[in-house]
Amino acid sequence: MSLSPRKSFPIGWFSIGLSQLLIFMPPQILLAQNAGEVDASAEAPSGFLAILFSGGIVGAIMILLLLALSMTAAYLIFDHLMTIRRKDLIPEGLSEQVRQCLLSGDVSGAQAACNGRPSFLSFVLLHGISELDFGWNAVEKSIEDALAEQSARLFRKIEYLSVIGNIAPMVGLLGTVIGMIIAFQNVATTQGTASAPQLAEGIYQALVTTVGGLIVAIPSIGAFAIFRNRIDQFVAEAAYIAQHVFTPLRRRASKK
Repeated sequence: MSLSPRKSFPIGWFSIGLSQLLIFMPPQILLAQNAGEVDASAEAPSGFLAILFSGGIVGAIMILLLLALSMTAAYLIFDHLMTIRRKDLIPEGLSEQVRQCLLSGDVSGAQAACNGRPSFLSFVLLHGISELDFGWNAVEKSIEDALAEQSARLFRKIEYLSVIGNIAPMVGLLGTVIGMIIAFQNVATTQGTASAPQLAEGIYQALVTTVGGLIVAIPSIGAFAIFRNRIDQFVAEAAYIAQHVFTPLRRRASKK
């Protein structure tokens, strides 16, 4: 008696059965799956501007606020570049002109030279000239007060860049937190049926505002640091020049 060979499962039957199963599957399921794929591909924003304004009303408001902050920062940077310059704060030749007038005893000429070229340095020199009748100590104290006042004014002027640099990331973070709350609220309302791509889409839309806040903050803080260093340099230079202008007066006071 011969044993019959072991029958193997035909692969063709499996493929035929799978095709029959797809044929008898309700068409609503197939259409729903295809429509979901098409909708997902259609709703996914493509392009920088589409992603930028894909966060809904809240995201659009935050982006517009960040745009306003960026335009303000750009205007302040341009204004400071045009005003915080050496030739505007410390005019060339003014110190030597005032020094020569003081050496010759022409106090009114020194005042006229300062008034004719208004600047950071002229303000400091005028305060020192106004105290000439009270001796070197009064002149020195007046120069120090004028330097402190003018440097504080310049620092207050550039302080707005620091404010923008600190506010912009907070605005971006606020938009991100609101977007995350809305995304997880949608997950809660659907009782966890939201898919991972839908959740990821809500999260990256929320993170767009954080990116915008950092883009505004980084140049603002960098520009603030640069202008602060320039002001420190100009204030130190103006103090040295003022001391040099009133050196004859200090020498006469030391001799007495």
